[in-house]
Amino acid sequence: MMYRVLLIALFLAVLGGVALTATECAETASKVRIGVDAGYPPFSRIDDKGRLKGFDVDIALALCARMKAVCEFVRHDWEYLIPGLRTGKFDAIVSSMSITEKRRRLVAFTERYYSNVVRFVARKGGGFDPSAPAGRTIGASRATIASDWLEENLAGIADIRLFSTQEALLSALAGGRVDAVFGDGLGFWNWLQSP
Repeated sequence: MMYRVLLIALFLAVLGGVALTATECAETASKVRIGVDAGYPPFSRIDDKGRLKGFDVDIALALCARMKAVCEFVRHDWEYLIPGLRTGKFDAIVSSMSITEKRRRLVAFTERYYSNVVRFVARKGGGFDPSAPAGRTIGASRATIASDWLEENLAGIADIRLFSTQEALLSALAGGRVDAVFGDGLGFWNWLQSP
């Protein structure tokens, strides 16, 4: 089983080619623009009143309070968070991102603040066996360690379908358009607890 180490993907903006520390950021600006994918409950979601909520949001707010800065959240699709940071659309990302060498070449990471696992979830009675994926249709969220693993290990064996959002991925499973999904156990657990 692959273990996904999640962390505050608090990437500090690069100004003039020099990465700022959280302290420097607070000293140079009273507002910190935080990039977040709002479609990953329980870590980030939009509540019934249109407010951004979740564990990652709470972490970002606590960091901003400690830096005596105001958080301004910038909602962005998951696969475009790193490009958005690199082009200056926001100053940092707080959106449950795993450390990979590929990502580490692009951005700086803080220490992790929780761990997660990556796993398969399939429809009950659907007969999906992760040890025999040949000919099956497996979905994952695009630009994740789950999609990377599927493409590296099951391309040409299973039909791999990538989705832009966690909601679209889980909707495909519920609707029978994929035999199984592969991704974050905690995000799946939250969904499996819902009606």
